[in-house]
Amino acid sequence: MLSEIMQTSLKTIPADTPIVGVAEKMRQEKISALLVERDGSFIGLLTDTDIVRQGLGGEINLDHTTAEQLLTTTLPSIQVTKTSHEAYDMMGDLGVRHLVICDGDKIVGMVSMRDLLSYLKSFEPKIGVD
Repeated sequence: MLSEIMQTSLKTIPADTPIVGVAEKMRQEKISALLVERDGSFIGLLTDTDIVRQGLGGEINLDHTTAEQLLTTTLPSIQVTKTSHEAYDMMGDLGVRHLVICDGDKIVGMVSMRDLLSYLKSFEPKIGVD
């Protein structure tokens, strides 16, 4: 179950936060994605990839760019009752590295590809030399 591996402490940032502030929070928290909030609601997800591809790789002046301008508005989500393998498959199908975990309509956590790989690796048999 995803409830075993998801991050329940949701990392968020206000929509009007400058990109430099977003990058700083990601660095401090050692994370690569933040939920973006406006008026108490989540309006999207902003990842380090969004910043690099759209911000640094685009023709955008990052001095005047906010989180809201670069975020992904579609929150890739999966229900908490699904398995780690289903989450892994969904990430591959969607081409994303983060999923929002929901219990019904409520966001209850997030899982990253790193979380999944660490979890799945713990089940690999250790092969030793006899």
